[in-house]
Amino acid sequence: MIEHAHEHHGHHHHELPTSGRALDAVALSATLHCLTGCAIGEVVGLAIGTALGWSNFATIVLAIALAFLFGYALTSYPLLRAGLALSAVVPIALASDTFSIATMEIVDNAIVLIIPGAMDAGLADLLFWASLAVALVIAGAAAFPVNRWLIARGKGHVAVHNTGIHGGPSPRVVGAVAVVAGVLGSLVLLVEAFA
Repeated sequence: MIEHAHEHHGHHHHELPTSGRALDAVALSATLHCLTGCAIGEVVGLAIGTALGWSNFATIVLAIALAFLFGYALTSYPLLRAGLALSAVVPIALASDTFSIATMEIVDNAIVLIIPGAMDAGLADLLFWASLAVALVIAGAAAFPVNRWLIARGKGHVAVHNTGIHGGPSPRVVGAVAVVAGVLGSLVLLVEAFA
């Protein structure tokens, strides 16, 4: 089925690099793809939990669950659109994203918990959004070496690459948004710290 989809859609399959700058580029692209799903899930989860006045624990559990859901969905959607069966897509998404999302979620939520007042800030509070932006950028940086290590060993994002089907937002756009969010978030946190 995967071979058929590969040939049918005219995608060119080539071996992924196992070292050097080429591997860095592939790992960065995979990390930014994963960061997109995590960011969407985190924002939605934290926004819902905060708006409903849930406890920090319940809010974080929801955010983590939605980060995994959106992360897997971003990987799965192009594969399903290309005609792969759900039974083929699920193991690909799990293999591709699980370790990367888990790394991002551990780091992201730890940082949001550490930043004074971040979990108690409301949705209208700049501290909430600044904390989340900085935490997600740091979480993405933490996931990069994980993705690099996995790809170098033929694991992780390689599962999606082997299908020859790619989709999702442009890594350049996601990278640019992450840089801007990280810089603005850092500035807000610095102002908050010294105000």
